[in-house]
Amino acid sequence: MDFPNREKNVLKYISEGFSNQEIADRLFLTLGTTKKYVHTIFQKLKVKNRVQAAKKARQMEL
Repeated sequence: MDFPNREKNVLKYISEGFSNQEIADRLFLTLGTTKKYVHTIFQKLKVKNRVQAAKKARQMEL
C-alpha cells in the first residue's frame, strides 16, 4: 500500500493520539486539508476510526 510522505506523517500523529487540529498545527495544514488526509487514510486502510487506523498501521509496520 502506497502512502505519500504527508499521509505517513498524518498517520503517525493519528497513532500518537493527536487531534485533527493538533495535526494541522504541527504540519502547517488547514483543518479541512487534515480531515481530507484522515479520510483518505481511513479509506486506504479500510478502517472506520482512529484506533483501527493506528492498529492497522502498526500491523503493517507503516
